[in-house]
Amino acid sequence: MGAQDGPTLIGSVQRAFRLLEAVSAHANGAPAKQLARETQLPLATAYHLLRTLMHDGYVRKLDDGGFVLGDRLNSLSAAGATQSLLSRVRPALAALRDELSTPAYLTFYEDGEIRVAEIVDGPRTPRVDLWVGFEDAGHATALGKSVLRELDEEARRDYLSRHHLADLTPHTVTSLPELLRRIESPPMAPAVTDLEEYAVGTVCVAVPVYRGTTLGSLGVSLPVERQERIQEIRARLLPIADRVTRGLSLTI
Repeated sequence: MGAQDGPTLIGSVQRAFRLLEAVSAHANGAPAKQLARETQLPLATAYHLLRTLMHDGYVRKLDDGGFVLGDRLNSLSAAGATQSLLSRVRPALAALRDELSTPAYLTFYEDGEIRVAEIVDGPRTPRVDLWVGFEDAGHATALGKSVLRELDEEARRDYLSRHHLADLTPHTVTSLPELLRRIESPPMAPAVTDLEEYAVGTVCVAVPVYRGTTLGSLGVSLPVERQERIQEIRARLLPIADRVTRGLSLTI
C-alpha cells in the first residue's frame, strides 16, 4: 500500500460535528429533516447521529420536534474558556518555576471552595504530593490561607464553619482562634506561609491574585531546608502576582 497523502479522518465524527454546527445555527431549534438537508446527510444517518448526540447530552429535542444544543456543550464551552484563560498566564507561572526552582501553583475561590486551577512543575521541581485535597486543607496551606486572609470576615467564617481544621501534620494549626490570628496578621503580609503544616518537609509561600472579581492565590513550595529563601521568594511573588492578575483580567 502506498503512503497516504493526509491524516486518517473519521467520517462519522466529521458528520456529527457538521450536525452540531447546523443545530447551533437555529436558536429556536430545527427538525431532523431540515438539519439533514442543510448538512447534506441521508435522513437515516442524521437521525442516528442526533439520537447519539441527544443520549450524551450534546443536543436536546424540543417538544415540537426541533433540536437545540444540549447542556453538555455548555460545560465544554466553560472548560474551554478556562483553558484559554490559563494558557495566558501559564508562561508567567513557568517563568516563576524556572527562576525560583520551585513548582508554581494557582488557585481560585469558587462556589465557596478553594480549588487548584493550575500547577506548573517539572522533573527538577516536583509538586507537593496532594495527599489531601485543597478543598479540605485550606487552613493548612499557604495558598488556602492567602485566600482566607483576603475574604471578608463573613465569607471567611462561612468557609471555616463548613471545613474541619484537620490535623494533617504536627505543625498544623487546628485552633480556630489561633488560625484567625495568624491569617489576620501574617508577618510577611500580604504573603502567607505554610511551614510544614500541609506536608512534613515542605514549606510554601503564597500571595493573592484576582480573575476579575474572583479571588485566588499564587504560590510556590520548597523543601524545608531552603526556607531561608522565603523573604526572597516573597519579593519575587508579589510582582509576578500582579502580572498574573493583569493577564487573568484581560480575558474577562
